[in-house]
Amino acid sequence: MAASEPVAVRIPALGTDSELLRLGLRDDGSLEVPPGDPGAPAAWYTGSPTPGEAGPAVLLGHVNATDGGPGVFAGLRGLDPGDRIEVEREDGSTAVFAVERGEQYAKDAFPTLSVYGNTEGPELRLITCDGYDAATGEFDDNYVVYAELVG
Repeated sequence: MAASEPVAVRIPALGTDSELLRLGLRDDGSLEVPPGDPGAPAAWYTGSPTPGEAGPAVLLGHVNATDGGPGVFAGLRGLDPGDRIEVEREDGSTAVFAVERGEQYAKDAFPTLSVYGNTEGPELRLITCDGYDAATGEFDDNYVVYAELVG
């Protein structure tokens, strides 16, 4: 597919339907984080390909909201291989991806190349926090869903 910025993501198996913000990098080189307010949307990392282009398009979303309720990507662990992820694009087309797998990674051992590195075909990565530590109030891990373009 030709480049076209994403405007929304739908995950029918989870009932997720979100507009997409656009996020880049902070001054320190780390990813900007989407807002954590209740009902906050997911975001596309503008340093990644647009969904449908060759390479891994990256969407980010919170697992929970600042009020303790669920975030836009709260249900990612419930996805099964073959579940569909639909990304509506600015040009009116929809890139449809099928889930391959999900993986949990410690933030201090995050496999940057596996997640963001070039791929032969169009792929999608959904990233959220995981591994909540009640003692620190922080998430020690990330959860990444890997998906491939199917239509």
